[in-house]
Amino acid sequence: MESGSSHEISRLLRSWGEGDASALDALMPLVYDELHQLAHHYMRQEGRGHILQTTAVIHEVFLRLVRSKSADWEDRTHFFGICARLMRQILVDFARRERAQKRGGDVVLVKLEDAPEISAERDTDLIALDEALTSLTRLDERRGMIVELRFFGGLTVNETAEVLRVSPDTVTQDWRLARIWLLKEMSNG
Repeated sequence: MESGSSHEISRLLRSWGEGDASALDALMPLVYDELHQLAHHYMRQEGRGHILQTTAVIHEVFLRLVRSKSADWEDRTHFFGICARLMRQILVDFARRERAQKRGGDVVLVKLEDAPEISAERDTDLIALDEALTSLTRLDERRGMIVELRFFGGLTVNETAEVLRVSPDTVTQDWRLARIWLLKEMSNG
């Protein structure tokens, strides 16, 4: 996940965080391909036929970043961690809106015995994962961040360790325990 010069990206992020709007213009071409890969990773998990497209997710991330005005960007890895969190929020918000539309409005009520077999929907899975991850983060913030960075952000163990300033062994152990906890939490829900 390292297409642009890591030092150049970090320098531009710091400049942008200090209010230099031209730094954002220089930054976007350097990070666009990596953001596209990250968004594509998310969208692959959503399955075929998803209404949102990879490019739309990236553009929404850019809009949210620009609206944030200034940020205290530490480095390239921190930036991609924030982008991963934004992508997660975008997809969860979208899934919630879709679910809300399916539950109301001009929906025709059908008796259960007349309805076709009901199957688990992908957006419901994403919402359940988000809720479980939110609960995990309340219990153990570091493990929640590890899941977010690894699963949603696509970061490696070493990149995650760098962002969180812990050892790779700590990330590996917390990642394993967090996945077990999330699976248990989601199967109970």
